Amino acid sequence: MATTPVDSVTERTFRSRVLKSNRPVVIQFWAPWCAPCRMMTPIMEQLAAEHSAALDVVKVNVDEEFALASHHQVSSIPAFVVYADGEPRDSWVGAAPKSVIEQYLAEYLEPGTSASASSAR
Repeated sequence: MATTPVDSVTERTFRSRVLKSNRPVVIQFWAPWCAPCRMMTPIMEQLAAEHSAALDVVKVNVDEEFALASHHQVSSIPAFVVYADGEPRDSWVGAAPKSVIEQYLAEYLEPGTSASASSAR
């Protein structure tokens, strides 16, 4: 399966990579010591490769970017936040199989659909 490395986002690059993106952006909040986070890395890389036309996938190291994690109220990892049109639209916490993540992201993967706000999981 093809994978695409997932870029790290910092407080300095958050605005340009997430807020100003013209596509939905999935953020994975993670830490190197977190086994479930490491388990999610290849899944997120697969999603980045398979859905590169529809969305961007980035990651934030919570140990290095405490302000971003705090701003997003991340208290458990892995945590995920989807931004669309510069606004947080969806979020969930915990490792999950690729098929479940794709269900969470379904409305952002369908061509021609606008990103509508949905409740946090």
